[in-house]
Amino acid sequence: MREDLNILVQAQYPLVYLVTFEEERAEQAVSSVAQQLRPQRRIFTWTMTHGIVEYGQPRNVTQHNSTVSPEAAIEWVMRQREPGIYIFKDLHPFKDSPAVTRCLRDAIASFKEAQKTIILMSPIQEIPVELEKEVVVLDFPPPTMAELNTVLSSELDVAKSSRITTEVREKLLKAALGLTRDEAEKVYRKARVSAGKLTEGEVDIVLTEKKQLIRRNGILEFMEVDETINSVGGLEELKHWLTQRSNAFTERAREYGLPQPKGMLILGVPGCGKSLIAKTTSRLWGLPLLRLDLGRVYDGSTVGRSEANLRNALRTAESISPAILFIDEIDKAFAGSSGSSDSDGGTSSRIFGTFLTWMQEKTSPVFVMATANRVERLPGEFLRKGRFDEIFFVDLPNEEERQEIFKIHLQKRRRDIERFDLPQLVKVCDGFSGAEIEQGIISAMYEAFAQDREFTQLDIIAAIRSTMPLSKTMNEQVTALRDWARQRARPAAASVAEYQRMEF
Repeated sequence: MREDLNILVQAQYPLVYLVTFEEERAEQAVSSVAQQLRPQRRIFTWTMTHGIVEYGQPRNVTQHNSTVSPEAAIEWVMRQREPGIYIFKDLHPFKDSPAVTRCLRDAIASFKEAQKTIILMSPIQEIPVELEKEVVVLDFPPPTMAELNTVLSSELDVAKSSRITTEVREKLLKAALGLTRDEAEKVYRKARVSAGKLTEGEVDIVLTEKKQLIRRNGILEFMEVDETINSVGGLEELKHWLTQRSNAFTERAREYGLPQPKGMLILGVPGCGKSLIAKTTSRLWGLPLLRLDLGRVYDGSTVGRSEANLRNALRTAESISPAILFIDEIDKAFAGSSGSSDSDGGTSSRIFGTFLTWMQEKTSPVFVMATANRVERLPGEFLRKGRFDEIFFVDLPNEEERQEIFKIHLQKRRRDIERFDLPQLVKVCDGFSGAEIEQGIISAMYEAFAQDREFTQLDIIAAIRSTMPLSKTMNEQVTALRDWARQRARPAAASVAEYQRMEF
């Protein structure tokens, strides 16, 4: 960012929009850029509380009482003859003011051949239409490992526990990646106060602060995962693919020459483990799992707000990467994107375009795991090669997989599962999904619990026979999905994948 800003100032760009929550750190970056310029630029900051104040003066100082209003401040900047950089903090609430917009346009016109630059600094990117052709937007990145190392070293000096191993230091630094410098200072201080010192055991406290960062975002959800990939019955081909890539985000993989995985799309019949496999991958890979709720992205209050919500969510995911970004039932979110101009003014189309562009161009280690039930609803450009590393199809479980599913769910609830005849149960539930099998067991348990006795084989059979599986009620939909996936997706079941390889 500093190099970009340095070039823009030297090239006499009149207006730069710097998106950041970290005012102090951003000001220091601007100051370092100004000192490298020849001639050096003086820096002034504007706030609606103190007006124009030269950078370096105490925050409570008011130098120019007449510049509290943004119009007066911009006019003051235009009257200056010396080269300078003028930082306007939180000017976005005035974006709908015709007077402020006009003053900025006048300033831009007066800056031609002048070595003056206005920097609009705000955590919210809101640009008037009149200025869109004049402004350059820069995102101020979160602290690097080197900057966080300085923060950690300061806290270790205070705690008098500087003798930590390189491995522990690296874990503490990686745990804080994505936090602002102030957030890192506070969380390291919190960990020190809680334990009296900073050690590897305090990494969890740092990660808790990351969870708070996700919660404050409002669109992303930090998901806690308790189950391992062994909790998934069947799907051996899919699990093997994921296991192969369990170390894909390590430095060793980069040194080997492997690119970072982009993501995967899991299609299939509802209730067959698509969401569960996505969740358990987080434990397998040791990465945080972030759920993106696209329903929360849409905001009709302001034009462009929905797109900004999505960009902020993706930026947050990138800031704490490597991570897994989980999007459940993505077919529902993007179903009407092609014709959204008639229904929502094109918002869905713009959201879809923003997401596709990000997937194509992202360089951060964010692995996208998306699930879908209705493939015909997804736009064709979403399924083309290059968007995802692989597209898997999860079908209804076969006999072997159904037996494994019964075994997993019964062992969760009882230790003595030898009393159950699993082959008989498998035959009774032909055409059932994994979720329907689990619900059958739960229904049997409720029946027996109401009669104050232990549930039996007959209870499970009765519960299953009283249930109409989705494969029968939605037979046409399931058949169409299978026909589509047969030639276009990779089967998640090992037996089907082996059969297709032999057929090929």
